[in-house]
Amino acid sequence: MPLDTRDLEQNVKSSLSIEDSMLAREPEDVTRALARIQQCIDKAEEQRRKVVATGALSSDQEATMINGLNIHARAEIAQILAPLHPADVAHILESLPQDDRMLVWDLVSDNKDGDVLVEVNEGVRETLIEAMDREELVDAMETLDTDEIADLVDDLPPDVVAEVQESLTTQERAQLRAAMSYPEESVGARMDFEVISIREEATLDTVLRYLRTLDEMPDHTDLVFVVNRSQVLKGALPVSSLLICDPDKNVRDVMTGDILTLNPLDDINEAAQAFERYDLVSAPVVDESGRLMGRLTVNEVVDVIREESEEDALAAVGLSDEQDLYGSVWEAARSRWIWLGLNLCTAFFASRVISAFEDTISQVVALATLLPIVAGIAGNTGNQTLTLLVRSLAMGQVTDATTIDLFKKELGVAVINGLMWGLIAGGFAWLLYADSDIGLKLGLVMFLAMMLNIIVGAFVGLVVPLILKRMGRDPAMGASVLLTFITDSGGFLIFLGLATLFFFY
Repeated sequence: MPLDTRDLEQNVKSSLSIEDSMLAREPEDVTRALARIQQCIDKAEEQRRKVVATGALSSDQEATMINGLNIHARAEIAQILAPLHPADVAHILESLPQDDRMLVWDLVSDNKDGDVLVEVNEGVRETLIEAMDREELVDAMETLDTDEIADLVDDLPPDVVAEVQESLTTQERAQLRAAMSYPEESVGARMDFEVISIREEATLDTVLRYLRTLDEMPDHTDLVFVVNRSQVLKGALPVSSLLICDPDKNVRDVMTGDILTLNPLDDINEAAQAFERYDLVSAPVVDESGRLMGRLTVNEVVDVIREESEEDALAAVGLSDEQDLYGSVWEAARSRWIWLGLNLCTAFFASRVISAFEDTISQVVALATLLPIVAGIAGNTGNQTLTLLVRSLAMGQVTDATTIDLFKKELGVAVINGLMWGLIAGGFAWLLYADSDIGLKLGLVMFLAMMLNIIVGAFVGLVVPLILKRMGRDPAMGASVLLTFITDSGGFLIFLGLATLFFFY
């Protein structure tokens, strides 16, 4: 019996209503769950200390009492975790100190283990995997799709990977090898192998019948891909068209051939920009011969955008997004040494710049009080330019052809701001020291130093990210550290150099 389009439409609406109800969960729910879990842990620990402190029980009775309290706390925590989405559980685990995290991890439902491991950051994932035995890891991997397993392979013990591969079908094994073969920042490493493909000569009624035989449709299925017998992509059939068009029509009459296709070696960040630009839900991934390999979906793109944003924010100050917030103190300290060492070197350099003008400062003490103003304003100007350029580079809006135009624009902005705020700062300096004979000269020095250092700050904010990119590094990596060094040292040199020139020559 042919499937009525109204039946399929009702099924789609039902699934959407379920998904909407999940999305409707208030963002603070996970925060409340985290607070309740922490309260359970703290309460159990407090009661444990009280039992131990009494000393009225035998060792066996004491152990029984303590275990009973733990059982009660564990049951309550398990009840809190049960309805939570794996991403929410991952957030809770990342937010707990390691001892508490291990307690909570032990209470996560077994069928969620794999999904939670996919969601947590790499630093936390390492601690969770270390706490699992081989059998638990294998069971967790069996609940995941091949593309998700590929995300975890680097963190898993080799014997677990081998056992997981043995449990896969031939097709799944090939998909896993393919996903593992692509670079980390490529589309291929993120693509989903679950796709629905049909032939263009089929009728919509036939497609509806086929979809009805599926247990469930792959997540974020907005397109059914049209291929020939060689699996070469010919176009796509929107699910919306499938629902509203005459079931007797052929697929070729309804499908669209004008769709964005991706190559597995394409940069994932560029693909994410395409999703944002064209408001895509999914896009097919094809090889060099046009054969359909998989698809990229919006949920992966959202993860990419979030990860890129976090990585840039942390990289700007020399931190890694893979760190565990409650990880090893020693490892955390070591990871920050290189940038602290660099900061120390730059601070010493800046101090040597100041020391070179000790005579000038000793004779015009007012210069020491104005030094931080010159450096601070220039640093803020440079950070504005730096942030704008890093974002533009990430969005692919800056090319070799447009770099000169960007330089002209930003340096023009810096000149205008330098003139305006230099006049204001110089005016204040003059007013502050108007009663002395150095007031006018000090105001003029302040004006020129402020204007020149703001221009220098903008120039450095443009140059540093571009140099880092040409070196193949993240444009945000330590850029603010380098900017601060140059604007501080440069500001001191400009201000004190001008002061020496105006007051002693």
